[in-house]
Amino acid sequence: MDNVKRLSVLALSIAAALPAVANADVLISEYVEGSAFSCVGETITPIYKVQGAGDSSPLVPTGEFVSAETVTIKGIVTARGDSLQKGFYLQEAQGDGSPYTSDGVFVYLGEKAAEGIQAGVAVCVKGLVQERYNQTQIAGDAANIEIGEQGEKLAATPFYVADGENLAQALERYEGMHIVLDAGSDMRITRNFSFDYSSYRNNMVLSHIAPLMKPTQVYAPLSDEAVAQQKANRSNELYIESDYKANNGEVPYFPDFNAETGYMRVGDQLTNIAGVVGYSYSNYRLVVTNEITAGDLIRENDRTAVPAIATQGDIRVASFNVLNFFNDMVGGDDTPNGNRGASTEAEMLLQRAKLVSAITAMNADIVGLMEIANNGFGEMSAIQNLLDAINAELSAEEAYSFIEISDEDKYQGKFIGSDAITVGILYRAATVAPDSSAFVIKTPEQHAEEGVATRGEDEASPEYNKYQRHSLGQTFSIHDDKLTIVVSHLKSKGSECLEDWIEFAEDEDPADLQGHCNEFRVSAAKVIGEAISDIEGDLLVIGDMNAYGMEDPIAVLTDYDASTANREIVTASWTTLDGVIYEREGSKIDKGYGLINLNTQAHGPATFGYSYSGELGNLDHALGNASVAKRMVAIEDWHINAVESNLFEYGSKYTGDLEKSENVFSSSDHDPVIIALEYPAPVTPEPAPKDDGGSLGYLGLAMLSLLGLRRRTR
Repeated sequence: MDNVKRLSVLALSIAAALPAVANADVLISEYVEGSAFSCVGETITPIYKVQGAGDSSPLVPTGEFVSAETVTIKGIVTARGDSLQKGFYLQEAQGDGSPYTSDGVFVYLGEKAAEGIQAGVAVCVKGLVQERYNQTQIAGDAANIEIGEQGEKLAATPFYVADGENLAQALERYEGMHIVLDAGSDMRITRNFSFDYSSYRNNMVLSHIAPLMKPTQVYAPLSDEAVAQQKANRSNELYIESDYKANNGEVPYFPDFNAETGYMRVGDQLTNIAGVVGYSYSNYRLVVTNEITAGDLIRENDRTAVPAIATQGDIRVASFNVLNFFNDMVGGDDTPNGNRGASTEAEMLLQRAKLVSAITAMNADIVGLMEIANNGFGEMSAIQNLLDAINAELSAEEAYSFIEISDEDKYQGKFIGSDAITVGILYRAATVAPDSSAFVIKTPEQHAEEGVATRGEDEASPEYNKYQRHSLGQTFSIHDDKLTIVVSHLKSKGSECLEDWIEFAEDEDPADLQGHCNEFRVSAAKVIGEAISDIEGDLLVIGDMNAYGMEDPIAVLTDYDASTANREIVTASWTTLDGVIYEREGSKIDKGYGLINLNTQAHGPATFGYSYSGELGNLDHALGNASVAKRMVAIEDWHINAVESNLFEYGSKYTGDLEKSENVFSSSDHDPVIIALEYPAPVTPEPAPKDDGGSLGYLGLAMLSLLGLRRRTR
């Protein structure tokens, strides 16, 4: 008998000696290809024994990361891992039937598996059990793997979250298994397909039952409720992955992804998507094994082409962050600090078309703008460019004008402050009229020289020079009433201020979850509050405050009261105002300035118009005084941006050949806020009947005569 025949007989005898494995009645040993490993004589450890019922394998000693002894497991391959994690997923066909233990596990190789290891193939592998970055794995290598024949693929197991457990606990029960999300799984998109900095690739995040809310949108910072919400959010995230990085502009498991019909929105329920449950970069990840269509998305809050309140009230006021609208690419005037917007003419024209579609659909009489290029008010300014494009779509009666500040308020005779972007106001002259001149509220700057503060063991602070945009105010006449609009855009949460450095939070989100430069935004809120305190008539402060609904800057402008609050609110130190020292040390806020958060009043705190890192909340606000609050008919966050994919925005750098649309969706990254107000026209009295001196007239007298009645005369 030659060697080949001997090996074939040996392979068949090995297969006969092994317990039956579904989809692989004959397990052909790698001896056929020269491997020295065989499962013959090995003690098979069930995968569910490897996984156990806890967060880590019971075979890995407490405090260790690797088991003391090797184990031999066998099962059916459900997926390969060739990029995100290199190895393959192995699952038992039957398992133990217990919902508390997983029947699957990832076999980590650190390199691509042999070509014979494909979904549906029976495999036996020997290796140590390891907890690698909190994922239970088998540390395998090619010398200890036996590959069987191709059989039928295992059906994916429907996933569910049991009563009394959170999503993370449920996913741990399925770790390493091939699952499918069906309608009963109730998994919703909480972060749309976009860039994930932890894994440095595009992916999507799902949550159970509902999208995640930013804790400080609904609860006071550092409150027990906010802390609990933060913990709950981190336990309610499932990252949806592809094994290989997606190409620019593509969702690898959704080939029909497009701007008009193949879109995905935050809040959509995702069904019929299958994958293997892994864990990496500190998160549970579903590595998708199939493709979905638009029909697999259950939409409870679908797109609307116009706001629900577009025709409500007598007038409407809107607040809209226009995502760095610059007109440099068509010869626009220069800004103080360069272009932050479109990098090509095609991008700029697409951005403008989308903004025009959105603004005209709002049908607002006053529109506050944020993030428009700060290049003045001339013919080549960004605000004039946008205005011309809007008015080209409207009748003369519907047309807008913009507010220009006086020359003495202009920085260097041209700008509103020194930032590259600014705020602006559009208005319809047919319905509202500017009353007196516009005004600018200058906001504080932080200038802290190196070494003004220390931390730890006398570590000296670096130099800080921080700025924020000025606010723009304008009073309008509406019939016989006055409405003052103040448009604001406070400092972003991105780069840190001195107070963050002092708290060792310059490179991470501060513990209170309010982002960087919170005290600096409080300083701006204090200045704005003082500036508006003497305004008479109706008042609306609108704009991108870069602060969620329950955060300090909003509390300062609304109902904060230090005597009853559970936390202290302070301003930033080392601030100046209009070139003069404002506060060397941060000061405590005693009481807020009494405005009303109109969104909260109408809908409660769980409103949103912005999405960041998978959490929803409101950065854009409408704060009104008591008199304007009485006039409010309705308020709406028009969800055309926050819940949409940013791949549909005007920028083309990371979107490849993805076709864009001029529709309103993804016209910015912030939803517009629209407020409908009652300003009824004065009632003109009807003319009184013509009086001829009190006489009934000839006909009237005749009638009285016929009735036997005569007017008494003197």
